[in-house]
Parts: sequence; structure tokens; C-alpha cells
Amino acid sequence: MLSQFTRPRQASVMGILLLCISSCVFADNTTQYDNLIQHLQLQYLAEPTAQRAQYLTILQTGSAAEQLEYIDIIQRSVASFWQQKQVPLAFDTLDENASVVAKNIALEPAVTDYLGVVNYLRKLMWLAETQTWPTIAPEGLLRPGDVHPSIKQISQRLWLLGDANEYLADELVYQDTLAQSVKRFQSRHGLTSDAVIGPKTLFWLNQTPQQRATLLAKSFVEKTTYLSQLPQPYLLINIPAFQMVLVDNDEVVLASKVIVGKPARQTPLMTGQISNVIINPTWTVPRQLLRHDILPQVKVNGHYFKDRHFDVFDFDGNLVIKTPQQWQVEAAGRFPYRVVQRPGGDNALGRYKFHFNNDQSIYLHDTPTKSLFAKADRDLSSGCVRIEKVQQLADWFAKQLVIDKRTWHRLQKDYTTTQWFALSGTLPVHMVYWRAWVDDAHIAQYRDDIYQLSPVAPANLLSQKMRPQAIVQ
Repeated sequence: MLSQFTRPRQASVMGILLLCISSCVFADNTTQYDNLIQHLQLQYLAEPTAQRAQYLTILQTGSAAEQLEYIDIIQRSVASFWQQKQVPLAFDTLDENASVVAKNIALEPAVTDYLGVVNYLRKLMWLAETQTWPTIAPEGLLRPGDVHPSIKQISQRLWLLGDANEYLADELVYQDTLAQSVKRFQSRHGLTSDAVIGPKTLFWLNQTPQQRATLLAKSFVEKTTYLSQLPQPYLLINIPAFQMVLVDNDEVVLASKVIVGKPARQTPLMTGQISNVIINPTWTVPRQLLRHDILPQVKVNGHYFKDRHFDVFDFDGNLVIKTPQQWQVEAAGRFPYRVVQRPGGDNALGRYKFHFNNDQSIYLHDTPTKSLFAKADRDLSSGCVRIEKVQQLADWFAKQLVIDKRTWHRLQKDYTTTQWFALSGTLPVHMVYWRAWVDDAHIAQYRDDIYQLSPVAPANLLSQKMRPQAIVQ
């Protein structure tokens, strides 16, 4: 997952090998237009148009004369797709007299994951042409040891998708071998790898190859377009992946799990500039959180403010002192006060806060509840982003951007003094929403649409027809 966030580079040897293997396995005939077909197929899946469908038909089923007539037009169309998105291509500087094959190769965006994505798309579209994909519906949870008719279907599907090494055609018992395949499948879909086949696992098992291909292509185009515009260094949070990366000098210098906003309190897609790091921050409770989260607790327990180290102020800044019983009464009314949590081990922001100006009160911070990072689903916050490797991120800021390094080092052993630190320069931060990618191990990763932002309708791709088969060989 990490290399996708760096600047364009040469394709890896493994990626080229995978594509060569794919060409042998997933195509009936290798032609000089194969690369161009794959470029065009990716673009059609991402942004389907009638013109791209027509070009695909010409390349796949047209006569040699028709292909020769349109080849230059199709190449320029593929190049224009990326040029409009300001993604650089070797094609832009290629000699006009270069061969057709050389021009087709030069149409590849120079990003490390392109060949891996194309390889997966070829496989998925071949599956779409050769396999039926009926819905698997066991009508209940399946666990290792269970016996059920759908076990055979699940085993076949995992084999087709590459998560199982073999397909046991007559197996109706959920055995350990299948459980390991299910865990691999769950892991690359961001699910809890417990081998329990429930609604979320079934959702992804039932996604058709074309739905998968469409999502992967759309995500790749969006990601490649976005990253081509970014100056470095930068922080990037991929919300549905619950992942943060810090990129500097074309390298991912830090990757960390994060916790993002729950669906009812979403982390917004946005950009900003981190301008300050705060050590031992106080937490001023936002009014919405105060009403929905804090005051209901106070109504039940009048000692809540004291137990959680909150101070209460009126809007003139005066500290307000009341008995536990009085706070319970106040919590049931209009509550005309500001609530601030003092620094300490139970402070909701933890040890560090990374501040950037925005009108939604969003920032990055630490958390005292470290155990939440072990969860697969980490849409748990009220909108801000909690960082697992917060100390490592703070250390990078201290080394690269913090101006007053002497005070910084002095406060590393002080857990009560709040200090804002100015930076020598701001650090861009980007909140994005990418649901599919091919990682550094050449494995396709998919994530749930936690905010229901990206419904994907499968494109009606006019792709190369192949002979239907019962099972992929």
C-alpha cells in the first residue's frame, strides 16, 4: 500500500513479470495492440463513454485496415485522458516516428502500481466474461467445522479470486484450509480476519468481477490524478483504509493506522496546512459532543466532570464550581458553560495535537484509548483523526519543523504543561477517500464504503469475448 503515495517511478521487475504472465494466461492471441487495449479498458472502466467503447470494439474485433486507420486517433485519445488530469506520460515526449508498440508502452502513467492494476483488471474482466457469479446466501454465519451446501461455492469463488490455492469441488465441510483462505480474503478487504463468514464477508464475496474492476479502475485514476499534483512533504489520510502516510523525498517515512469519524460524524474530505504542534493539549469540548456525549454522562453521574478532569467555565472565562447534584441539574437544562479537559493521561486528545486552520474544527491527535487501533473497523471518532504512531510523527515534526527545539525536548518529560509550538514551515495534510488499490505485494485491496460516498455501477464494457467455461483453469 505504501509505494502508491510516492512520485512516479519506473515499473518494478515483478510488475512487468506479472503483466507478461497475465498476457499469456488471460488472452487468446497476443497482438501489437494488447497494451493499448488495456490502457483503454482501464479508462473505460473508470469513465465509460460511447467513444471509448467504440475504440475498444475496433481494437478487439475490427479488421486490420480499420485498426490501422484508427490507431493514431485511439493513442491520442488515451494520451489526452491523462494529459487532461495533468498526469505525465513518456508519450508526451516520444518521437512521432516511434513504432506502434513503443507508443503504446509510452502511454503508461509512470507510477509503480500501474502494471499491477492493469494485471488485475485483465484477470477480473476475463472472469466477468467466462464465469457466472450467483449470489451466495447461506442465511446465517458460517464458522470452521460447519457443514453447508454453500461451502463448495465459497471455495470456488475464493479460488477464482486468488485467495485459495485449490478448489475442492466436492467439499461441504468448512475445513481449516478454507478458513485460511477466508482469512486472507478478509484481510485484503479490511475485515476482521476471524474466518467467520458473515454479512460483510459475503458482501465482498458477492461483488462481481466487473464491479471489482470498475471500483479498482476508478480508484486508481482518482488516486493517480490526485498524487500527481502534490508537492512534498505531505501527510495523507485515506479515510476508508484507516491509514495515514507521511511522504518526504519520494519515500514513505511513516505509515500509521488511524481512527476516523463514525458515519454519523464523518471525517470530511479536505486539505489543510498543519501550522502548530501542541504538546499536552487541553480539550475544549465542542457543543455537539457536549450535548450528545458528555452531558448525558453528567446527568447519571454528577462526579463525571471531576473524575475526568474537566473544568467548567462561563462564557466570560470564569471557573464555575458546583456540587455533583447541581451539575446533574445543570446537565438536564440549557447548560450555558464551556467545558475544558485538562492535560493528562485521560485527556481525549492524548499527548499531541496537530493543528491546522479549518472551519470544521478537525485536527489530528493522540488518544488514550490505544486498544481501538486493534479493531478492523476504525470509524469511531467524532470527526477528528486519531493517530496510532503519534510519537513517531511528533518526533518527525521536532526534527524537521519545530523551531524551539530546546523547549520541546525539555517538555518531553512534562505531562501537564500545555505548550504550542510554532513551525518553520507548514505541512500539507490531505483527507482522501480511495477504496481500492494494488499494494506493494501486488495484492488487490478493497475497503468498505463507510460513508456511502462512492456507489459504483458496473460499466457495460465491450471487452474481448472469450469462450465460456465452467471454472477458470
